[in-house]
Amino acid sequence: MTDHGPQPVERQLPTEEARDLLALVRDLVQREIEPTAAEEEEAGSFPREVFRLLSASGLLALPYTEEFGGGDQPYEVYLQVLEELAAARLTVGLGVSVHTLACHALAGYGTKEQQAEHLPAMLGGGLLGAYCLSEPSSGSDAASLRTRATRDGDTWTIEGTKAWITHGGIADFYTVLARTGGEGAHGITAFLVPGDAPGLSAAAPERKMGMKGSPTAQLHFDGVRVPDARRIGEEGQGFAIALSALDSGRLGIAACAIGVAQAALDEALAFASGRRQFGRPIADFQGLRFMLADMATQIEAGRALYLAAARLRDAGLPFSKQAAMAKLFCTDAAMRVTVDAVQLLGGYGYTADFPAERYMREAKVLQIVEGTNQIQRMVIARHLAGPESR
Repeated sequence: MTDHGPQPVERQLPTEEARDLLALVRDLVQREIEPTAAEEEEAGSFPREVFRLLSASGLLALPYTEEFGGGDQPYEVYLQVLEELAAARLTVGLGVSVHTLACHALAGYGTKEQQAEHLPAMLGGGLLGAYCLSEPSSGSDAASLRTRATRDGDTWTIEGTKAWITHGGIADFYTVLARTGGEGAHGITAFLVPGDAPGLSAAAPERKMGMKGSPTAQLHFDGVRVPDARRIGEEGQGFAIALSALDSGRLGIAACAIGVAQAALDEALAFASGRRQFGRPIADFQGLRFMLADMATQIEAGRALYLAAARLRDAGLPFSKQAAMAKLFCTDAAMRVTVDAVQLLGGYGYTADFPAERYMREAKVLQIVEGTNQIQRMVIARHLAGPESR
């Protein structure tokens, strides 16, 4: 057998500018992220300097307009950048996705004055954002959130606790969904809260099975005062804003999942090509060849699915169902591919000396965040068969 190893992903990109952008990202990944990824994840070290570099390089602003410092790139391109970053280190890829999610409300629903005041620093000023929707008692049922914002003249006071916040405690700004009216989805409003606001504090980061370098923490709002000028959109519009953001965010998770899966396939292929048993590379054995073929097929199918959804979004067409499908399929595929990668490496796959076990632990969280895959199935079914009977 001829010795074959991992090859760069063949990407269909819409412009020469996009091809140059992906080349820049690959170079940055090889120099700044890959060499220390395993060591820093094991140590639980958050790569803040990498995010400053990404911001300075314009990579935290790709899908937003040039008017306020964005990269003006279509989602089709932005998601493939995310995939490359996540393949190198999920803490970075997912972190960029979360930051993009945190900017969505202001970019899409803020006034021109708000956008001019805040977006340039958020998109290219070295800042890092977080998104605050979930709470200890409202995860999948996000419309039941209890964090409350009470108005007094031109100021709002926020009281409550948010949970499972990526970048919790280290973000420079938070997009916060809080209840300003009655129960249910129509009583929720969005706010832009500075990371150093008095009364805002973070609990100790959660102890997770994967993504140890990415802090996930509860946030406590103890009389946090926010001027009305930092309210995003209309009162009561917050839940609609949140759902709009999550449709796009699910595509980010899908792309990250395919990045992790691609990294796992590359590791498995390199190992199978170099490992010899019974006098020949183990990649010669049909059982392992079929495993590799199945892994590659799932990755290609997932990539095609998230890109098809992204192109709908770029065309201004409805894409909510396709985003849910992409998140569901890509994250399930990443779980299967990473488990197979560990199996293919055998005992080596179960050790921390090889990255396969890290990929498997990281893939699991992608089936949970930004709507569990059970929620994605509910979303898809509602598009197909209508709302459930009550």
